[in-house]
Amino acid sequence: MINKLAVFGNNTAKAATKHWLLQRVTAVILIPLTFKLLVFLDLCMNSPYQQTVAWLKLPFNTICIEAWLIVTCYHAAMGLQVVIEDYVANQEHQTLLIKVVNVGFLSLTVVALFFIFRLM
Repeated sequence: MINKLAVFGNNTAKAATKHWLLQRVTAVILIPLTFKLLVFLDLCMNSPYQQTVAWLKLPFNTICIEAWLIVTCYHAAMGLQVVIEDYVANQEHQTLLIKVVNVGFLSLTVVALFFIFRLM
């Protein structure tokens, strides 16, 4: 018989459900934001630099690209956390790897946002 306290007594089940739900919510948020990213990438490839920067300086476009960066990095960090939890057996290594991944994605996000703000 399964020990109900081990499964439902702590917040592990709630945390897993919240994590699963957040992954789905971020995935849905990324759908419309990715369309704006595709427009931006098309401009980067086919338009002059000044036109691309002018497009990016429009407030709505800037917010969409920044939101895409933030949500993508958060979504990727959560996904890698699941992979680490599933495939790394040692609890200490899991914790360390998850921290490294989170710091890495946070750094990537900050640097990317810095360069977007620098264009403004």
